[in-house]
Amino acid sequence: MRTKYNRSMHLPFSPGTTSDDRIAKSVDSLLNVPIIITEKLDGENCGMTRDGVYARSHATFTTSPWSVMVRTLHGVLKNDIAPGEFIFGENMEGIHSIEYENLTSPFYVFGIRNGNKWLDWLDVEDFCYCTEIPSVPVLFRGQVADYDSLKKLVEDLVAQPSALGGKREGVVVRLARSFYDEEFSTSLMKWVRKGHVTTTDHWTKTWKRAKIGY
Repeated sequence: MRTKYNRSMHLPFSPGTTSDDRIAKSVDSLLNVPIIITEKLDGENCGMTRDGVYARSHATFTTSPWSVMVRTLHGVLKNDIAPGEFIFGENMEGIHSIEYENLTSPFYVFGIRNGNKWLDWLDVEDFCYCTEIPSVPVLFRGQVADYDSLKKLVEDLVAQPSALGGKREGVVVRLARSFYDEEFSTSLMKWVRKGHVTTTDHWTKTWKRAKIGY
């Protein structure tokens, strides 16, 4: 069973790609079907299971000083996580490239995978409602008819400031319905601003704690 978060494809018009990023050749799978567009937050990709909390590497559970609040949160809700289920979200404890002004949680959920199935967005929101943990901000719900309409919608959204105060790093476009791992590359794609990676290897020594108001 896969443990790490699947590698997500960039939309063909995403400007923030690097040499090792993967770019989708088509967006047809996202057209004329219900989609959700969420804000891509500038945090640390984090995965919770019933047993513990992973950072991006799933070799072992994280013990980093910038995941203390997330690990405390996990202790409260671990019994709400089903066996074989991963709750994926952004750990916002440490400031990366963007310092957000209106954080209300150290952890924002952006996806839930049970086995090899990614839950539909309504199920993600149900989990967030029941556990009182926020999802990443939802910017759009609906359908888009063609490539140009999707491109314009995304570019209009990324031109706006973050829903949490500060600059918007990007957006994620996903199918509203559930999908499986083998469909992941065509069911979820992202747009990331150019030059979004500004942290270095020294970040772990100089990191600063974000202001989070519950």
